[in-house]
Formats: sequence, structure tokens, C-alpha cells
Amino acid sequence: MEAVNLLSSNRYTEKQIGYLFISVLVNSNSELIRLINNAVKNDLASRNPSFMGLALHCIANVGSREMAEAFAADVPRILVAGDTMDSVKQSAALCLLRLYRTSPDLVPMGDWTSRVVHLLNDQHLGVVTAATSLITTLAQKNPEEFKTSVSLAVSRLSRIVTSASTDLQDYTYYFVPAPWLSVKLLRLLQCYPPPEDPAVRGRLTECLETILNKAQEPPKSKKVQHSNAKNAVLFEAISLIIHHDSEPNLLVRACNQLGQFLQHRETNLRYLALESMCTLASSEFSHEAVKTHIETVINALKTERDVSVRQRAVDLLYAMCDRSNAQQIVAEMLSYLETADYSIREEIVLKVAILAEKYAVDYTWYVDTILNLIRIAGDYVSEEVWYRVIQIVINRDDVQGYAAKTVFEALQAPACHENLVKVGGYILGEFGNLIAGDPRSSPLIQFDLLHSKFHLCGAPTRALLLSTYIKFVNLFPEVKTTIQDVLRSDSQLRNADVELQQRAVEYLRLSTVASTDILATVLEEMPPFPERESSILAKLKKKKGPSTVTDLEEAKRERGSDINGGPEPAPAGTSAASTPSPSADLLGLGAAPPVPAGPPPSSGGLLVDVFSDSPSAVAPLAPGSEDNFARFVCKNNGVLFENQLLQIGLKSEFRQNLGRMFIFYGNKTSTQFLHFTPTLICSDDLQASLSLQTKPVDPTVDGGAQVQQAVNIECVSDFAEAPVLNIQFRYGGTFQNVSVKLPITLNKFFQPTEMASQDFFQRWKQLSSPQQEVQSIFRAKHPMDTEITKAKIIGFGSALLEEVDPNPANFVGAGIIHTKTTQIGCLLRLEPNLQAQMYRLTLRTSKESVSQRLCELLSEQF
Repeated sequence: MEAVNLLSSNRYTEKQIGYLFISVLVNSNSELIRLINNAVKNDLASRNPSFMGLALHCIANVGSREMAEAFAADVPRILVAGDTMDSVKQSAALCLLRLYRTSPDLVPMGDWTSRVVHLLNDQHLGVVTAATSLITTLAQKNPEEFKTSVSLAVSRLSRIVTSASTDLQDYTYYFVPAPWLSVKLLRLLQCYPPPEDPAVRGRLTECLETILNKAQEPPKSKKVQHSNAKNAVLFEAISLIIHHDSEPNLLVRACNQLGQFLQHRETNLRYLALESMCTLASSEFSHEAVKTHIETVINALKTERDVSVRQRAVDLLYAMCDRSNAQQIVAEMLSYLETADYSIREEIVLKVAILAEKYAVDYTWYVDTILNLIRIAGDYVSEEVWYRVIQIVINRDDVQGYAAKTVFEALQAPACHENLVKVGGYILGEFGNLIAGDPRSSPLIQFDLLHSKFHLCGAPTRALLLSTYIKFVNLFPEVKTTIQDVLRSDSQLRNADVELQQRAVEYLRLSTVASTDILATVLEEMPPFPERESSILAKLKKKKGPSTVTDLEEAKRERGSDINGGPEPAPAGTSAASTPSPSADLLGLGAAPPVPAGPPPSSGGLLVDVFSDSPSAVAPLAPGSEDNFARFVCKNNGVLFENQLLQIGLKSEFRQNLGRMFIFYGNKTSTQFLHFTPTLICSDDLQASLSLQTKPVDPTVDGGAQVQQAVNIECVSDFAEAPVLNIQFRYGGTFQNVSVKLPITLNKFFQPTEMASQDFFQRWKQLSSPQQEVQSIFRAKHPMDTEITKAKIIGFGSALLEEVDPNPANFVGAGIIHTKTTQIGCLLRLEPNLQAQMYRLTLRTSKESVSQRLCELLSEQF
């Protein structure tokens, strides 16, 4: 109470002690808060700058919600009032920043926002510094409202950078003019893409060039404060250059400047240089320049004393790796791994595994690398890594024999890591026959080698080895009795581990009961794995968090894999990871194609983006959109659209007249998409027949990230058109506009119906009036394969009725289209003529428009 009384004193010293006591000791829930608030209100209204300053300091120090509720409207008024003293303005800006950080919902945005931006022009540099901190925080949340700050920040920065140190006497720190303000202005500019006005852009480029030039000048003082201030400005300028990622000349210069710091005696500078270069490595403009420093970085890995700097060196090697230097970098990482700190071993293992897979031109090198990895750091090799080796070996015929030979040799070592036994067991069980012709690796020798490791392994590995043994029974009849003896032993049949006991009992029984044909069928080779996003990649992202610099490139997925690790299997014997397609190079940091400002050239299956100038116009459909749309008539999941910037994936399910679709938007670049707005456009007719509800999407999509949008669908009545998905966003200052047809078609609301032959023909006859039948005769566009045709009819949504049509070559289907208002029964018959390479498709439904639409959709599929 005594302190509250001191607040109403007219003497500065008494008031100061009252405020100091309250700021430090009064709990924000105290009953005295109301009395304190009254005293603060009086001081804010007093127009005495000293008293106003004390009151603002108190609000900022307490910073509670009650304070924000009481003063959030008053502080902005003081800040922008024309007659407020500079020192009070400074305090008011920082006080408002504190209130906005603790209770952003209580700070009202109003006409003061446009006037705050003009504080960047203030004569008093202290006011400018405080205002810049406030505007940066506000601009991060509401970039549109504070857009005008860009040109003011550039002109203010330009005046500081080009001034002589004598011009800013009070704000020069060890010969560096206003370093803190420069850093803050550069941070503010990182909230926005490069300025669109050429004059502002030119002035900013000039500023950044000047900062880079000054870094090359000899130091004006030997004191550490001088170099710290100078480098703080330099690193923030480099961050801005990287953020804009649009000036090749500046990016290369920044890279060369950082290269000089890689051998600096100051540990922190080496750390920062490596960290910034990681980001530069992901830009297509500076990737080659970063690669020139490879020897220095490798040297840092070997000689650096500080573990955190070594970790950054590993990150940078990972980021600068591409086809040209992969073998060198992987070899260096493997040799470092032998002495690496335990804390970073697992991460290095993951990175080596990813690089070896991503840049393997020769897959024998890949197998050697991973086996080496297991040998050197077996304990740090997670399951994902050895799973991945097996996936790749199984998916590639050309490497299977080599892999079998290599693991056989690796298992000869007296001390093998358990992970190596797992890989060896799996690969020899699948492909041991490929090396069994050599007397040095005969079936019995292979079995004895694996079995010699059996007693040293844990239960999961033993279980895997038992599966290998039963596979050997099928591959090599000559070792059958030896293996049966092992399975029959008490240690297996009476094993305390229930999994091992069950396997031993079942495998023993299988080997004695089954004929060789059945055994061969049950134990045939594993089929190729469907290609998904690499599980090792997923693990690295999980370890490091999705936003780390080195992972930005990872998110640029290969075109072969579905955007959400989708369920579409790759064709046998291939893997998206191992087929160098034009777009597979999106992963190769160096070879990423520069994104042009005009329409990019069409390459293979990539669809072309359509760039429009005005944000309001909807782009015409992207070329190839119709073909892609047709592919989705008989399937629900996959990649709908892809160009150099954006990938759109779909996953949908339908039940009766309702559906739910997830649209995945993937940013394939390392730059944020801003103002990202997807819109669904339906004609008036379609709006009446199809009800669509979409969830909003976050307006910024980070580089390498993916956002998901859910669409709820209801079919009200039958329809013939499809909605159009239009996406507009800004990428690196350029407006992008893409439109594609969204595959929501009438057949998605099919429920299949099983019918006997008699019922089918009875119903067929009932639907015999001319307006109920639609027939189309057309030439086959694809090879006439019976199994594919069946799959397409089932994918179309109807039931496939076997043995109904008297002619076994014909296909017959039946189903019901569900809409909100009615149900429409549909019968279809497809008659192929192999000689003429023609089809005749007949559809009969109770509604002419439905027969017409289904016939159009289905005839496009064959």
C-alpha cells in the first residue's frame, strides 16, 4: 500500500521507487492492481515525459493480461501522437511490443498501424530502432497491413550503410554505424519477398553489395567488439540474400564471403558460416559456388575441436552433395563415423544412407556403402536403414547377385553386428541361390555360416533366421534334412519365446507335409515393394524437425512417389528412387532446374504451369489436365498435377451419395509460397447438383512443406461437368495461377450390385426404351488386356458380374448411382472385338442423362 501511495507523489524519486517496487514485487493478480492502474492512467495523461516513461516501463515490466486490457488502446495513441517526446515514443513502442507478444488478441489494429510505419523515417534513431522491433513482430502476423514498411526500411538502411561513421555519432559502435538498427531493418525485410518496385529493389541490392564490400575491407579496429558488430550486420545481410533467393550475383558473393570464415580462428564464426552455407547450398544459383569449398569443409570435419561445429560441417556436406561428388562425400562421412561423437552418430548414419540411395548410379556401390555403415556403426543403424537396403535389393534385379555375394563375404567376419546378420539372413534367404553354384558358397556353407551366428542374436533376429532356413528348404533340397534337424531340436520346439516356438513347429510341419510345388508357391520370392517416400528420410525429418534447412531439399519429392506416401505400387523391378528420371534430379541440389519467370518448358509427364498477370483472373486449364482427369475416373488416389513448383495429390473415398476428398499441396521449392489461395469453381448448373464444402488452407506454405485441405462432397442430383480447382500464390515475387479439373465424377457415387444371370437380363429388358439406352462404338486406345479391363470396370464403381453374358469375352456390370434425391439403377455391357481392335459399350439406366454421362466417362478408359 505504501508503494501504491508513492505512485501518486509529485516527486520523481518517490514515484520511481514506487514503480520499481511494483514492477518487481507485485503479483499481477493482486487486489491492488486496480489502484495501480489508476495511478498509471494519471501518469500517462500527465504529459510529463519522465512520469509517462515510468508508467510505460511499469506496464511493460508487469505485462499482464489486466494491464493489456487497461492500456492496449492508450499506448498506440501516445506512440503516434505528434507532440510526444522522442524518449516517450521509444518506451511506448517497446511497451506496445511487450503487450502484443503477451496478449495479441487485446491489441486493437486501427488507423495507428499506418502511422507507426512512418516512424521508420523519424529523425531520432532510438525511436526508429524501437519502432523497427515493433513493426517486425506485427508484420510477421499481418504482412499485408505493414507492406509499406519495405520501401521505408530500404531507404533508412541505405542511409545508414552509405553514411560515414562520423554522421551517426551517437549510434556508431566501434566504427560500425548503427549495427543494431541495421540488423533489425534486415530482419524486417525478411518478412517479405523481394520488393517489386525496380527502384526500391535496385537500392536494396546496392545496400547489400556495400555491406559485402565493407566485409572485405581491412578492420578499422583490432577489438572484438568491432568485428562482432560488423559481422552481425554481414550475417543478417546474407540471411536476407538467401531469403530472397533471386540475385545470383549476390548469392555467389555471399558464398565466397562465408568461405573465408570457414577457417577463421573464431569458433562462433566458423559455426555461423557453415550454418549459412547449408542454406545457400539449397539455392540453384549458389549451389555450385558452395561446392568449391568441399575440401575446406572436409578438413573442418577432421580437425575441428568443437562438436557442434563438426555437426554443422556434416549438415553442409549433406546439403552440398550431388551426383558429381556423392562418392567422395559419402566416403568422408563414413571415415569420420569411426571417430564421431556418439551424440551425432545416428544422424550421420541416416544421412549417409539417404545420400547413398539418392545418388547411386551404380547400385553395387550402394550395397557396399550400407554394409560398411553397418560394420562401422551397427548400433546406430536404425531398422529403417536396413529395411531400405532390402527394399532396394528386392526391387532391382541387377544388384541381387552382387548383394548376396557381398553379405556372404561380410558374414565371414568373426564379430558381426546383429543388423548385418538380419540383412544377410534376409538377402541369402531370397537370393542365396544366385551364389550357390560357387563351391565356396554352397548351400550347406551358407546355412552353416548363418547358423553359427544364431546363438549370438536376439529373438527377433532368430525369428528372421528361422524364416531364412525354411526358404533354404525350398531353394536347396540337399540341406532339407540338416534344417529339419535344427527345427526339430528341443531348443526350438520347446523355446520359451512363443514366436520362435510357433515358427519352429509350423516350419517343420510345412517342410514335411507340403509337396515341392506347394512349398515353392508358399515360399516364392518376395514381390517388389511399392515405392513410397523413403522411410529413412521420414526418420531424419522426425529427428531434426520439418523446418531444418537441410531437409528443405528432401521435401522436393520424386515424381514417382505419391504425395502422401501413397498406395500406388511401382511396376515390378523398378523403384522411383533408382530410376533417374528428368524430375528425379529435383532431389539433386545442383541439378535442380532454375525456375523461369515465364511458362516453363514441358518435359515428359510434367504438366505446365499457366502464369497469368492479374490475380483476379482464373487461369485456363493447365495443358494435360484433361488426360490426368481421365486417369482418376477409375481411381481415387494419386498425383493430380505437378510442375517445377507445385505438386497436387489426392486421396478420396465415397459412400452412397457422400464423399470426402483430401487435397495435398506440396511446395517443391525451398522458398515460401505466400497468399496461397486454392478455390473450387462450379458452374451454376453444377452448384445445384453437387454440394462442396472446403476447409480453409494456411496462406503460407513453407519451402518443402505440404498442406492438406479437406473437401466434403454431397451429390444432390446427377451431373455432367466437373468442378475446377484454381490455385493462386506468390513465389519469389512472381504471381502464379494454376487451374486443373477436379476428378469428382458421377460414377464416384456408384454402389456395386451383385445380380444373377436371370435377374440381370430381366432388368435389361425392362430398360429397353430408346431414351434409357446409350451405345458407343470406339477404337481401343490401350492394349486390350482382360485383367486391366476388369480392374477398370471395378474401379469405375460397378460390380463385375462373372458368367452372366453368354459370350465369355464380354464384360457385364451392375450398380446403383446414389444421389440425395433419387437412386438410379445402371447396367453396362462391354463387348471387345480383338480382331478389329474395337469396343462396343452399352449402358442402360432409368435416366437418359445418367446413361449418357456414364457412357462418356467409361468409353474414355479403354
